[in-house]
Order: sequence, then structure tokens, then C-alpha cells
Amino acid sequence: MKKDGFQVVFFGTPDFSVPSLKALLKSHHRVELVVTQPDRPKGRGKKMALPPVKKAALEAGVRISQPVSVNTSNFLQALSDIGPELFVVVAFGQIFSEKLLQIPALGAINVHASLLPRYRGAAPIQRVIINGEPKTGVTTMLMQKGLDSGDILLSAETQIGPCETAGTLHDRLADSGANVLIDTLDKLEKGNLEAKPQDHTKATYAPILKKKDGHIDWSQPAYRIESFIRGMNPWPGAFTVFNHKRLKIFKTREVPGEKNAYPGTVIEGFSEELRVAAGDGTALTILELQSESGKRLSIRDFLRGHPISLKSVLS
Repeated sequence: MKKDGFQVVFFGTPDFSVPSLKALLKSHHRVELVVTQPDRPKGRGKKMALPPVKKAALEAGVRISQPVSVNTSNFLQALSDIGPELFVVVAFGQIFSEKLLQIPALGAINVHASLLPRYRGAAPIQRVIINGEPKTGVTTMLMQKGLDSGDILLSAETQIGPCETAGTLHDRLADSGANVLIDTLDKLEKGNLEAKPQDHTKATYAPILKKKDGHIDWSQPAYRIESFIRGMNPWPGAFTVFNHKRLKIFKTREVPGEKNAYPGTVIEGFSEELRVAAGDGTALTILELQSESGKRLSIRDFLRGHPISLKSVLS
């Protein structure tokens, strides 16, 4: 039975990884190195931006490495020289070779933002909301070759709220993932945790999202569109097109529709309301949106400067 904590190399890049890194640094386990993606240009000014994990590691005074690829012979040798007992991987963003996975004496543990084997892949948080799932969670697993297919160690479940966005769920799951990670390591240290193979016949997938994937399909029923908009918030963002310009939509509510209205058509509603026909005779009222060059506004403020008439069509 181990009693002095594990010697760990941590791999992570975005905001989702930060709570796990901070929890690990507060624990009795020893982080020998933090590996994160290289700094990249960001925003309209294309200024070089530090990955969130790098910022957290700098604040903690932990040694950092930012290889373009983690699978080069030089980097493999550098990790071998450290001789870590475990890799901990949380939303790192590169595929690990078999040679890399063989370096830690006790294997590599990944924190994934779904209840595996469901929603393997890059966008599990957005996809569970888009698909109207009632619950999701986080899972720790032993990494192996294959997409999120390793043996499961621990998981924690959470309900998805009726107004939940991908942004709010992301933050909750990031914190939950940190707790499950430490619980996993502590149980492994005590020798009372057994890995369980996934049932691959129940696997579903959550492919990566791109900006173009945010285009709203008004032919879908209102409840599906509403879930889609929440799942795309804050990124990549749900949008529709009006007068050849994008309108980014943040918040909607299902309301009574008109049976024969063409999907995407602005239909009659209350004063200062933008009510849009959806599929199956349903409708949504848009509550918050943003023009291409403007800022996020309530529908009342938006319509004062950008009136949209009845029977206009959003596409």
C-alpha cells in the first residue's frame, strides 16, 4: 500500500483543466512537470496568449513544458528521465502514442467530461445539451490506444438544468472532475480501486464542433432549437441569418406558434417581442441576441435599433 503520494506529470491546456491541476497541487501527490500546448495567437489583434493551464502552473511555480508534439523522441526521453509513476491528462489536445503511454510506471489517467462510454470525443459538454439529455457527469479512466475507450475508474453524475448552457455545465463539470480525480488517485494509492472495462456496444460520440455548426435549423421543433442554442453557448455560438448578416442568438423560450407558418418566419407576438416560427407548428421567442458588429442585447434593446417586421424570414 502506497502512502506518500504519486509522482505525476500533468497534461492539460484549457480552462476545463485548471481545477484539476489546482486540486492536484493542493494534494499530497507530487506534480513533477506540467505539459501544455504552445502559446498561440488569439483575438482580433492576434496577440500571443498563454494557455490557462500555463497561467496556473506559473502562479504555482511548477516546471512547464510546451512541446509542439508530445510524441517526439526528444520529449519521450525527457519524460523517461523524470520516471513518473502516473500521467494525469485533462483536456490536453494531442493524441498520445503507445510509446508515450508506456512511460509512466502505473499508467495514464484521463478525466473526461461525460459518463462513459456515452459521448466519447471532443465536445461532450455541448452535445449532451444539444441532444436534450437529462444528465451527464465526469469519468476517470485508464488511457489506452483508442478514443476515450479505456477502463473506467470512477464517475460522478449530475443533472442538467432546464436553463443550463454549455458554459455553466462546463464550469460545474470542471470542478466535479477535479474532485473525482483526487478521489481516484487516493483510492488507487490505498489499493482499493478496480478498473472496469467499458461496454463498447453502448458507446456514443461527440465530434468536435466548428463555427459553421452553430447555424440554426428553424425546421426543427422549438424545444430542439432551444436545446441547440443552449448547447452552443458560449462557443461556437448559435446563429441565424437576416438580410445577409449573422445574428448570434444566446437565449430563447418556447411559446405558442402558428400551425401553417413557414419555419424561420417572424410571427405575431407581444409588443417588443421577436417570435419566430419553428418546425411542427411550434415557435420560439428570442430573448437575447447580438448583431455581427454589435454587443449582446436584450430583445427589447435590440429591436429599438434594428426593427424586424412581421413575416420577415430568418434563415
